[in-house]
Amino acid sequence: MIELEAGVRMPKKLSRPSNQPPVAESPIVDVFENRHPSEAEKSWAEKTLAPTLEKNPERPIGAPTGVNLDEHGHARFTTISGVPIRRLYTQADLPEDWSEEDYLGLPGEPPYTRGIHATGYRGKLYTMRQFSGFASPEETNQRYKYLLEHGGSGLSVAFDLPTLMGYDSDHPASEGEVGKCGVAIDSLEDMEILFGGIDLEKTTVSMTINSPASVLWAMYLVVAEKQGADWKKISGTIQNDILKEYIAQKEYIYPPAPSMRLVIDTFEFGSKFTPRFNTISISGYHIREAGSTALQELAFTLYDGVEYVEWARRRGLDVDEFGPRLSFFFNAHNDFFEEIAKYRAARKIWYRVMKDRFGAKNQRTWLMRFHTQTAGVSLPAQQPMNNIARVAIQALAAVLGGTQSLHTDSYDEALALPTEEAARIALRTQQIIAYESGVTQTVDPLGGSYFLENLTLQMENGAFDYFGKLDAMGGMVKAIERGYPQKEIAEASYQYQRAVEAREKVIVGANEFVIEEESPHILYIDESVARQQSAKLKTLRARRSNEGVQRALDALKKAASQEPQAGTNGNVSSANTMPYIVDAVRAYATVGEICEALRQVYGTYTEVSVT
Repeated sequence: MIELEAGVRMPKKLSRPSNQPPVAESPIVDVFENRHPSEAEKSWAEKTLAPTLEKNPERPIGAPTGVNLDEHGHARFTTISGVPIRRLYTQADLPEDWSEEDYLGLPGEPPYTRGIHATGYRGKLYTMRQFSGFASPEETNQRYKYLLEHGGSGLSVAFDLPTLMGYDSDHPASEGEVGKCGVAIDSLEDMEILFGGIDLEKTTVSMTINSPASVLWAMYLVVAEKQGADWKKISGTIQNDILKEYIAQKEYIYPPAPSMRLVIDTFEFGSKFTPRFNTISISGYHIREAGSTALQELAFTLYDGVEYVEWARRRGLDVDEFGPRLSFFFNAHNDFFEEIAKYRAARKIWYRVMKDRFGAKNQRTWLMRFHTQTAGVSLPAQQPMNNIARVAIQALAAVLGGTQSLHTDSYDEALALPTEEAARIALRTQQIIAYESGVTQTVDPLGGSYFLENLTLQMENGAFDYFGKLDAMGGMVKAIERGYPQKEIAEASYQYQRAVEAREKVIVGANEFVIEEESPHILYIDESVARQQSAKLKTLRARRSNEGVQRALDALKKAASQEPQAGTNGNVSSANTMPYIVDAVRAYATVGEICEALRQVYGTYTEVSVT
């Protein structure tokens, strides 16, 4: 369980009122319930609010059924996650001992509610990192150059499904999927093409890859090396978050324990050789896309972080060595204030966990640094141009919540991979927020809002409640094996879908305000990409030293079968798989060959059923 040092203040639950509330059926009961209203507010409720409600009763947003009515038939208002919202927030909605000093702090200082940088975005804007990848490495390279030319300040690589699952493009399991949802990468040769003409020492790159993360990262490092870049100067992130694959996205290969071992190998390797590169992006994004609530996204993501730290410490690694390279990745959904509260609570929780649970001394280890992507799951195929407005609202929430890096989805992503025009509009949305809206000129501009501070505390309390349950189960790996987070998300997803189908939650253009419309122009990826990639693989295997490849793979399997311990004297463990993967990559072993070598050692994972 979380243990706090003396003097550290934990958020308090809202206290019960000392006075007796009015009759339960009264629509003004929530003014008095679970809060401590001032005499002026009590008077307002009785003299102004009650007569107003008698003349004009509140009406729910959406169908007047189910989630939109309370037990007395009064209109009920909730966030997209189903959290009840009051009509008015005042000082009465905060703990009685609430103060700016104890609960908020100042920017750049613990507990980091108001941000990790003292000057917010005045010193450096958030990185505008557009997620892109499709078809062949050649075509994606051209899209990257297009995005950088139009003002993008970072790249984020989307890989196709075969790459994500550790298969080469010519494997039978890859049929029909090559280049369809991202770029096909089979070998170092493809990675060299992907980043051709892009200076990796000056461009920050994020790679959304998990089970084969160490393989693709090794390819990236070797490409940087071939460019003459210094590994100690390159910056970026590999997602490398295998826990959320078991929880939500389901793109896993190996069982949990060996998968965690591979992740910790990257922590150790990165600490020694790539001090500016984040070796993990602990991801709530896909948990939210699977249908979780904002609170579940927050709690499960941060507890995944706890689990990674626990496993790294058991290896013998120092939290202050690898901790500064832990980063996070959150979703930005439609409920504006709920999202901002989530980000603010995340920083507070991570600070307390790192300082009090793990005893981190390095201030950089305390800092919650995160990337945000707008919610793909929120963008319907119907009336897709409406999604431009949705993305703008979501991106604005991420910026007001203090994100370090942002990706805005393109309006046509429900239909296909983005067209150039759609990708440009998404990037322009970020630029308009940064340069025209004014929100980047001051730090945490909504800080002190009674509503926002109340939501932030609810998020914080709720996350620690989940932490207690997960601790009692023995950690996240044990909870995953029991199916606990999967079941929680499945239930939340079901409840939201039920409300949408009943029109209790309105989706403009999808379940309300529907029109007949023509299908828009979309980007189509045909099977020529698969043929092209297969031909390249055939040529590569004929050209390289296959004996050298086999030697490298045999050495990797030997290391993977050993139990690693933390290295000494500035070295990584002799059983750390990363140096052997780098050697295999240099020999032009393919993604599929390297992953197959590890499959032979670790086997593959079969998911437990969720009932």
